[in-house]
Amino acid sequence: MTSPRQPSAAPLAALSFPRQQARTQRFTLGVPRGFSVSPDGERVVFVRSASGTDRSHKLWVLDLPSDGSPVERVAADPATLLAGAAEELSAEERARRERSREGSGGIVGYAVDAAVELAAFALSGRLFTAELRAGTARDLPVPGPVIDPRPSPDGRLVAYVAGGALRVIGADGSGDLELAVPEDGHVSYGLAEFIASEEMGRDRGFWWSPDSDRLLVARADDRAVRRWWIADPAHPGRAPQEVAYPAAGTDNAEVRLFLMGLDGARTEVVWDRERYPYLARVHWSAAGAPLLLVQARDQRAQLNLAVDTESGKTATVRAEEDPAWLELLPGVPAWAPDGRLVRVTDESGARALAVGDRLLTDGTLHVRAVLGFGEDDVLVSASAGAAAAAPETGEIHVYRVTDRGAERLSEGVGVHRAARSGPVTVLVSSRPDVPGSVARVLRDGEEVAVVGSYAQEPVVSARVRLTEAGARRIPCAVLLPTGYTEGDGPLPVLLDPYGGPHGQRVLAAHHAYLTSQWFADQGFAVIVADGRGMPGRSPAWEKALLRDLSPSLDDQVEALHALAGSFPLDLDRVAIRGWSYGGYLAARAVLQRPDVFHAAVAGAPVTDWRLYDTHYTERYLGTPQDDPEVYAAQSLLGDHGLTAPEEPARPMMVVHGLADDNVVFAHALRLSSALLAAGRPHEVLPLSGVTHMTPQEQVAENLLLLQVDFLKRSLARKE
Repeated sequence: MTSPRQPSAAPLAALSFPRQQARTQRFTLGVPRGFSVSPDGERVVFVRSASGTDRSHKLWVLDLPSDGSPVERVAADPATLLAGAAEELSAEERARRERSREGSGGIVGYAVDAAVELAAFALSGRLFTAELRAGTARDLPVPGPVIDPRPSPDGRLVAYVAGGALRVIGADGSGDLELAVPEDGHVSYGLAEFIASEEMGRDRGFWWSPDSDRLLVARADDRAVRRWWIADPAHPGRAPQEVAYPAAGTDNAEVRLFLMGLDGARTEVVWDRERYPYLARVHWSAAGAPLLLVQARDQRAQLNLAVDTESGKTATVRAEEDPAWLELLPGVPAWAPDGRLVRVTDESGARALAVGDRLLTDGTLHVRAVLGFGEDDVLVSASAGAAAAAPETGEIHVYRVTDRGAERLSEGVGVHRAARSGPVTVLVSSRPDVPGSVARVLRDGEEVAVVGSYAQEPVVSARVRLTEAGARRIPCAVLLPTGYTEGDGPLPVLLDPYGGPHGQRVLAAHHAYLTSQWFADQGFAVIVADGRGMPGRSPAWEKALLRDLSPSLDDQVEALHALAGSFPLDLDRVAIRGWSYGGYLAARAVLQRPDVFHAAVAGAPVTDWRLYDTHYTERYLGTPQDDPEVYAAQSLLGDHGLTAPEEPARPMMVVHGLADDNVVFAHALRLSSALLAAGRPHEVLPLSGVTHMTPQEQVAENLLLLQVDFLKRSLARKE
């Protein structure tokens, strides 16, 4: 049974693609997401905005009665709860959304109790709960602004953070109390510190016990973290924003962990924090003691620790080491329902799922994440491993893994993800030849509903060709202009990569290529290539960037030249564009390989790795103190960055948000200064008030138009 699809919010013909993409936030508005499934299989909870241009998300419930048709209903509507008032975000909430790259509003996140009967969420700094069976929502009277409220597993209490303090209140609004109060302005309880949320994938700082009688609470102290000041030159009367930024080789926040009872009792969890300062994962379920994953500063060693809840002492369940680094993956470590340790380990040229002492997958699968547990199985996300019989370029599938092997649950070429509890699974699938995604609800493997999407249909239709290129079989996507015929001749080329670790761009999904197709329709052959460093193929493929980022550029060149034999590429007119690491790669391309690349758009580029954060940068390059020559070789500044063969200097457009607190604007300024000193032509486009994201509609639209103008000017044939 399919839920109705709401009509698009505006006549598509009236919108250009740049404006439509900006207005729809890259076609994510109106798409259901954040699924939770009740263990009794009666409810699926999710958030979704009311149309493809509405930025305010509502909380929804899909009822799955055993004796009737599925029914969608609104559980909480921000417009009703705020009585029509505009949403107001605290500085802390804006920072959280920046870390998660969340650009929309309303109910963008929520947490539920174990039965998925009570949801808690913050809205405009206030704490709300929703009774999911009854469909009623209420505003709890608490001090704010509220951050990250989470119900206890039994649904009787809600814990939340306000003013850096962890507090607990009854779900009925009674008995609000402080459990942990920060000692000063440098300390917070219950929040993930910058480096955990930006780089480690840990976006929370407290965890309920399965019995709902106490919590594990992280305490972060950032007094040792170096202070930076981010000014807004467009408003010289405003004071600069102070940011605690842990740059490579400098101090991180100090993170400790406490067991806290509802009576105020406090016991510190003890481990060797000097050797293993990173608190990467926390898991607490009825299947075992609290489980921690703590990691060394160099990320080459980590411990899986079980916590004694009486003394706070920890015991090593498993120690792991790797000569390069140990990857952090979603969903692990955890306890299986039978108490065995579940982890993902590098084995047989792939990432394998291990339960207890047994490997349950082999080199044919490369496990990406653990999605959930059944009584006798593990649900995982995986791509084809190096030992797979055939390549599956850009595909990610969902598998059910047992002691007897792995069974694929998703079908067809695409990118698939899932959420499951009890007999019900929500399987979300995106495909390269179909716009958008489809969220199917399965009960015991049979479809019972489709969660409706209100997303707009894009005015651009991506026609992507997925392939592999060169001796290394580099995953690639190629897009040509709509209506291109062989007689039209060779095309100027635009490489459109991310190109660095953790940023897979070659995906078997239509919407992954909308911007690339739009650029193609401006008269380019567009290539998206995922070279070494990208996730999804093998650990060795990812770790080829250890202490040297140049393979990511080498593979772009190899892919370009290999594809020239099969596609109409004019190798005398080649440009490259990218953002963040992609911006770094684009700038490096024209500076160090001007024999190949003739123009670049470098968006928010990292130009000096000493100015980027600890956990990401040190994983690949070590520290500036121990490996200064490595940092010098990877920098775009100075002799290493600007040295190139005897070729003409290539034009470069540098784009950067002045309010960026992830890749700060100093990167662009230092690059521009170095280029100016070397006499190299370039343009700088500063974006006032823009962070590492560009959610502002006019900025996002015009940024695409300006890039096209620059690229056409730069690649124009000289008569």
